[in-house]
Amino acid sequence: MLMPKANRVAIYEQLFKEGVMVAERNTKLPKHPELENIPNLQVIKAMTSLLSKGFVREQFAWRHHYWYLTNEGTNYLRDYLHLPSEIVPATMRVKKMGGDAVSRPAAARSRMREGEGDRSAYRKAAAEGGDKAADAGPGAAPMEFRGGYGRGKPAQ
Repeated sequence: MLMPKANRVAIYEQLFKEGVMVAERNTKLPKHPELENIPNLQVIKAMTSLLSKGFVREQFAWRHHYWYLTNEGTNYLRDYLHLPSEIVPATMRVKKMGGDAVSRPAAARSRMREGEGDRSAYRKAAAEGGDKAADAGPGAAPMEFRGGYGRGKPAQ
């Protein structure tokens, strides 16, 4: 599809900055929600072109296309947009965790090591004979015949 180079560059810049691009399946939209003055059809076609070259991978769900940038796509867009190698997409950046975020997983790991988790208490009770239904087995309950016709109508 023919499109202005400025539109293609704007699409590629947005993709490289975020690492992901989302577009509704509607090709009649006058503009893409994230990109001003660029039709949704041009975004879909530009991403389809990158998909055919293997620079993005696509996921489709609920009338929306989701394109994720691959490593080869990152290198291609870095060359196309003349960017230095220090700049990376948002999806490839390492997130630094704050003090509170680090303490939560550590607390969860220590709790699981001690064996005080929800599952371990259940397993202990089952091992000690706390689960009587498992000992009975299928068909251990007395069978009861209520008689009647159809939907459990009592016998007359």
